Amino acid sequence: MAAEIVNPRSDSGAGPEGGAEPLDSFDPAFALHRGGKMAVRATVPIRDTEDLSLAYTPGVARVCTAIAETPELVNDYTWKSSVVAVVTDGTAVLGLGDIGPEASLPVMEGKAILFKQFGGVDAVPIALDCTGVDEIVETVVRLAPSFGGVNLEDISAPRCFEIERRLQERLDIPVFHDDQHGTAVVTLAALRNAARLSGREIGQLRVVISGAGAAGVAIARMLIEAGIGDVAVADRKGVVSADRTDLTDVKRELASFTNKAGLTGTLEDALAGADVFIGVSGGTVAEEAVASMAKGAFVFAMANPNPEVHPEVAHKYAAVVATGRSDFPNQINNVLAFPGIFAGALQVRASRITEGMKIAAAEALAAVVGDDLSADYVIPSPFDERVAPAVTAAVAAAARAEGVARR
Repeated sequence: MAAEIVNPRSDSGAGPEGGAEPLDSFDPAFALHRGGKMAVRATVPIRDTEDLSLAYTPGVARVCTAIAETPELVNDYTWKSSVVAVVTDGTAVLGLGDIGPEASLPVMEGKAILFKQFGGVDAVPIALDCTGVDEIVETVVRLAPSFGGVNLEDISAPRCFEIERRLQERLDIPVFHDDQHGTAVVTLAALRNAARLSGREIGQLRVVISGAGAAGVAIARMLIEAGIGDVAVADRKGVVSADRTDLTDVKRELASFTNKAGLTGTLEDALAGADVFIGVSGGTVAEEAVASMAKGAFVFAMANPNPEVHPEVAHKYAAVVATGRSDFPNQINNVLAFPGIFAGALQVRASRITEGMKIAAAEALAAVVGDDLSADYVIPSPFDERVAPAVTAAVAAAARAEGVARR
């Protein structure tokens, strides 16, 4: 079976309680979502008795017996090696927060069809009615035999860090929290090209990140891995530094490998003379703080729908401006990363997704821009057909180089 991008919605259907007019009669978003955004289709025909005897009993028994005797055959004779579970508990959905598993399903369906559309990867949305770390881990471990990979989605911090870590330890398939790593991959790719445009290496840049949640921590970690000059991360209480006594375990670890300059104080204090601002927190950064950044700075204000720095303000002071929105140039969009990353990992049956594979994805994504590089084009469009193949090939090659590929 394979996920197919179709809309099986019916033209009929009851309206809201009380007999009111259906919501989709006046809102196109509801019209598109009626009946869901995806379906399941067969990849083999069932036209007659012979087909039935091969697809089901008795033919299927021979395949089951072979897999029981040689378990790795499951990757060749089922959909396991080409399908991803998109798992959420509904606690950090888009900009909506903790809205629960049922309300998260439209987003998870959307994620699944993006996997198919942009990476050729089948995906199944799974919304869990539990929020405890132990419960989520045990549930996903028990579901894992059906899947070749697990994409964790919209699970709130700090639980998301432990859930991902424990699942990686328990499973021998890729586990990837896209809110962390997908954002980090695309951000690094855009930053590499912004640096290239300005004639600098990323090792010369000092970065300030607003937000010490899932995305902020992952971006900081990846930038350090990629050789950034220095990075300071700020939360609501200011710069995350080793001298603070109010840090969580995650933030204490973050303080141990960031902020080499020993900055303290507020986000605005840290921005003075900084080369790069990366916003993954929401809120608003004062124009005066943006003006205090170094000449030729980069502003990546990625909160949706309202960037931390509006592009009109950012362009007054920054050489390169990026947002998370599709109506401005340089959209930092995770769909540029996760379909190709999983496609590459599944292609070689990787046991996990390594830092090297993620950096390879970022480098491949940056390279797609090529000689067309400009201030308004440091990252390609999700609809650029070169993106997914480039990321897929780079990730597969990196998996082989790092010894996590099994074919």
